[in-house]
Amino acid sequence: MPAPDSADYIIIGSGSAGSALAYRLAEDGRYSVLVLEYGGTDAGPFIQMPAALSYPMNMSRYDWGYMSEPEPHLGGRQLACPRGKLIGGSSSINGMVYVRGNAGDYNHWRDSGAQGWSYNDVLPYFLRMETSHGGQDGWRGTDGPLHVTRGPRENPLYKAFVEAGEQAGYPVTADYNGEQQEGFGPMEQTVYKGRRWSAANAYLKPAMKKTGNKISLKRCLARRIIFDNGVAVGVEIERGGRISQVRANREVILSASSINSPKILMLSGIGPGAHLQEHGIEVIADRPGVGQNLQDHLEIYVQQECKQPITLYSHLNLFSKAAIGLRWLLFKSGHGATNHFESCAFIRSAAGVPYPDIQYHFLPVAIRYDGKSPVDAHGFQAHVGPMRSDSRGSVTLRSNNPNDAPKILFNYMSTEKDWSDFRTCLRLTDEVFSQPAMQAFSGKRIAPPPELQSDDELNGFIRDAVESAYHPCGTCKMGAADDPMAVVDPELRVIGVDGLRVIDSSIFPRIPNGNLNGPSIMTGEKGSDLVLGKQALPPLNHVAWENPAWETSQR
Repeated sequence: MPAPDSADYIIIGSGSAGSALAYRLAEDGRYSVLVLEYGGTDAGPFIQMPAALSYPMNMSRYDWGYMSEPEPHLGGRQLACPRGKLIGGSSSINGMVYVRGNAGDYNHWRDSGAQGWSYNDVLPYFLRMETSHGGQDGWRGTDGPLHVTRGPRENPLYKAFVEAGEQAGYPVTADYNGEQQEGFGPMEQTVYKGRRWSAANAYLKPAMKKTGNKISLKRCLARRIIFDNGVAVGVEIERGGRISQVRANREVILSASSINSPKILMLSGIGPGAHLQEHGIEVIADRPGVGQNLQDHLEIYVQQECKQPITLYSHLNLFSKAAIGLRWLLFKSGHGATNHFESCAFIRSAAGVPYPDIQYHFLPVAIRYDGKSPVDAHGFQAHVGPMRSDSRGSVTLRSNNPNDAPKILFNYMSTEKDWSDFRTCLRLTDEVFSQPAMQAFSGKRIAPPPELQSDDELNGFIRDAVESAYHPCGTCKMGAADDPMAVVDPELRVIGVDGLRVIDSSIFPRIPNGNLNGPSIMTGEKGSDLVLGKQALPPLNHVAWENPAWETSQR
């Protein structure tokens, strides 16, 4: 059936937050919901097969194809910024790694002016959204829409990596999404019954089946939000070259990503006044924080040849890929049914750091994100990077044409601390890889080349090799209503207008410690109660583990 031209709530974007939000608003039963999504279907093995994760984020059919501006501190390199362009948004093209973040992240949000968003406030929503398979009792959800699982960890390298961390003196944690994040242990993934468990699979498609005509989906480009006397009343859309409008009876909600949400706000007249006037846009609300505070995680690959022929390198040939694909198509099992990120670690970089600020993803293959091997040999790698850089970038308009991509400048590595933090990451990884548990496997170093030892040499490698972990956020910061750089208040209402909220990763005051899919879905879950005017779920009084020696010891 054709989607209607009006609804009680219009949600722009069907990604992690938008899908969760649509599910909960429609589930309430009182209101109609219209979801606007530019992209199309998520059908097909490139999306649904977990091991195929390197393909969709390199395909224009599924990805907006955004690139950063030349990054001044990375020698002018332009880094990819994939954003999902299909139902499920970036949850349909991401690496499927599930991380809640650390308790300290959310307490920092609260202390920054986001009242009601402390760890104890958001924890009930993490429980509500999850069905955890193997997580810690009492800390994890058991009947939510989002299935969170663990890979089989059959390759001995997964356990060797964790054992090496323990030998280096770090804690081991059985569930980094439970009481204790700090340490080495198994990694969790949004994979269920061998399929990618995206927000579309977990939330949007079940909601559309369950609630019937309460929820509709319209494929279109959201050009701008329409206001009447400072109240958001609808959205101007473009579909098949034709421009029209859809009307919201109650609210318009932006869930279009940390790149597209600020872009649409600015096109609609909400943002830094001088910047909007420069592009001939009438200023409806002068909010200087729109598009500012852009944050991301950078990571670098530490790659080692493997002395034993046990890595995934054996399966990079066409025959093996065909066999893996056939087994997955028939049985949803085997190497196609996991993202292969099955061990990980969260550690602190130095004494005096209260909770982890370095994350590891471990892979039993030396490979790039485009799926190509850097060497013709068996290998393994750790993706490693700092979690809380002080560098801040921006999203600004290139023009007032909604079809033009925005300017994205992350301003990566803009402080000396960024460089010293990355050198620390490389040196700590060296130490882990040199432990006895890895000796039976560790061959020649691939990257960084072993001859690079000095700070200047490592800086050169970092400048050339560092890549985005694809975790952009923060461009519509949540804060107190009197914070001049806040874009939304703690109820997620856009400050300066009525009838409009932003509910996605752009509202994060500071980037959480880990991958962003989980916190984004939580934002949609909690945001739905705010939109509906429901009493928030009662806070939990769980006390997260803190390393007792954090003030005096790095581990």
